[in-house]
Amino acid sequence: MHRFIAIGFALLMALFAGAPAVLAQDGTDESLLMAFNQNVTLPAEDEAGTVVVIQGDATILGTARNVTVVGGTATLVGATVQSLVIVDGTARLLDGTTVTGDVLQVNGNVEQATTATVGGQVRPLIQDVGAFLLFLGVAAIAIWIGLVLLMLVTGLAVAGFAARQVRIVEAVISNDPLKALIVGLVMLIIPPLATVLLGLTIVGLPLALTLLFVVWPTVAFAGWIVAAIWLGDWLLRAAGRRQPAERPYLAAVVGLLLAGLLGLIPFVSAIISIFGLGAVTIAGWRTLRGGSGGEPAAQPYVSPVPSQ
Repeated sequence: MHRFIAIGFALLMALFAGAPAVLAQDGTDESLLMAFNQNVTLPAEDEAGTVVVIQGDATILGTARNVTVVGGTATLVGATVQSLVIVDGTARLLDGTTVTGDVLQVNGNVEQATTATVGGQVRPLIQDVGAFLLFLGVAAIAIWIGLVLLMLVTGLAVAGFAARQVRIVEAVISNDPLKALIVGLVMLIIPPLATVLLGLTIVGLPLALTLLFVVWPTVAFAGWIVAAIWLGDWLLRAAGRRQPAERPYLAAVVGLLLAGLLGLIPFVSAIISIFGLGAVTIAGWRTLRGGSGGEPAAQPYVSPVPSQ
């Protein structure tokens, strides 16, 4: 597993080092020289930004910014290279070679002549991979915490300023869960389809873009918020709370925190959003029609507990 991660990281580093890159057959005046299952030679008078060789050998006599060899041998003779990466292969730094930066290796061997110099270090690439993965992990946690805080603030605002509408949507989820699920799934199809149809005309294109990138995401987000509040109400009821609060602040905090945790499980947030999207759509449609479905039930989210 570490090997595949290291290979991918090495290739990404090589490609970024050569950007903007041009795919070439030789290294003359080009930024990127790549080869698969074949050998590559960079002559002494040539320069290349990045050299990447996979399942082949690279002979570097000239100047390159980065050289990456996977599954082969990198032979540097009188070359000048900023960095060298070797994965499952051998790096031979022969007479007159200068590597101004680091030589990174994964399952590789580095042979260095006495007249070859390395300005940086000869070290395992896995150290860089580990640091990179740690950075990604910390960044992901920080982003998740930020999103949860944003959800909490938004949920409290919804609970405070739209408590009646929240109860209406909760009633739909409690009384018609199957209908909410079906409508939610349908609402995953209709907006993109309507966007395509509206986009066929110049007049309808702005409306199509607004529907796809503004209206649809907003309704889906509102649905997720309300479905999370419903989940919080359900948990509070299960914990013994008999009467729902007029403004579901506590339910919003409990439900959104739980929804945020459950969101770490694949597809759970999508399921919550689908139920909420369907319920919001149904409640909105009933309200537009002026039907009785626009009123919340007295206790919309739970059935009464039988008396003992």
